[in-house]
Amino acid sequence: MAKGRVGEVGERVGEQVNKTAGALGEYLKEQRLSARLSLRQLAEQAGVSNPYLSQIERGLRKPSAEVLQQIAKAMRISAESLYVRAGIINPADGVGGSVELAVLGDTQLTERQKQSLLDVYASFLAQNGIHSSPAAATTTKEEE
Repeated sequence: MAKGRVGEVGERVGEQVNKTAGALGEYLKEQRLSARLSLRQLAEQAGVSNPYLSQIERGLRKPSAEVLQQIAKAMRISAESLYVRAGIINPADGVGGSVELAVLGDTQLTERQKQSLLDVYASFLAQNGIHSSPAAATTTKEEE
């Protein structure tokens, strides 16, 4: 792949991540307001800092699956719906969602271990000619 082409692809991926983070933030804010929770109350219940939650709602930060799970629990909504909104899983794929959810929901694994498992899973799917969701896509390897 040409050097310029890689840069263009990276910019498009970055734009998509920003759109996803913005949409997730808007959704979280709507859910928080409908639950009549202040930003401070939700942050306390979810076990995250008030400024961090504010940044998530404004689309400036993309939270980990673990943080999304904590927020979902605090708001009594489905963690899976937040994973979909965050682009972690894609229900339209119909492939791998349950495996990804199981890995993401495992509280005995660290975030790094979860990402490693998802990377391996994505590589197996790719070998079989199946496209995986963004959660399983590796972020550290450059395409050859």
